[in-house]
Amino acid sequence: ETGTIKAGMVVVFAPANVTTEVKSVEMHHEQLEAGLPGDNVGFNVKNVSVKDIRRGNVCGDTKNDPPKEAASFKAQVIVMNHPGQIGNGYAPVLDCHTAHIACKFDTLLEKIDRRSGKSVEDLPKFIKSGDAAIVKMIPSKPMCVEPFSDYPPLGRFAVRDMRQTVAVGVIKAVEKTDGKGGKVTKAAEK
Repeated sequence: ETGTIKAGMVVVFAPANVTTEVKSVEMHHEQLEAGLPGDNVGFNVKNVSVKDIRRGNVCGDTKNDPPKEAASFKAQVIVMNHPGQIGNGYAPVLDCHTAHIACKFDTLLEKIDRRSGKSVEDLPKFIKSGDAAIVKMIPSKPMCVEPFSDYPPLGRFAVRDMRQTVAVGVIKAVEKTDGKGGKVTKAAEK
């Protein structure tokens, strides 16, 4: 939905931290010069095994705002249908792009008015259905997200619990980390 991809480009997958070169780009089994935003393309990469990358990884250009693992992020969350109260420490599953990862509501920073976006309470003890809040969230496993203002598809999420969507959110800011380890293929070092 954002960005372009061409053969010869050096890309990194986050949060797997795998760097490699794109060998070819194709759409419906036909070779393409480049994939553009909105295109549903397949691409071949050099010397990367299926074990190195997985669903939820984000691929990006190493030279242009490469994707990185999120250590934590701040999001505006709207609680839709949660039967109880949500407090610090709540750790539901977030569905964000194709990632499906538990994230902890680390700190409820402020409760806000849904219409104006103005703060109505700092550091609330809990939030409930109908409330909107700014929340600091910490992923339980490596995850790659981005602010909604920069990359909309990577900056919105659904909060799942009790087999339903209990809240939705928009990411405002991300604290990134370089993650651990990683792999750079020979093709990427040229």
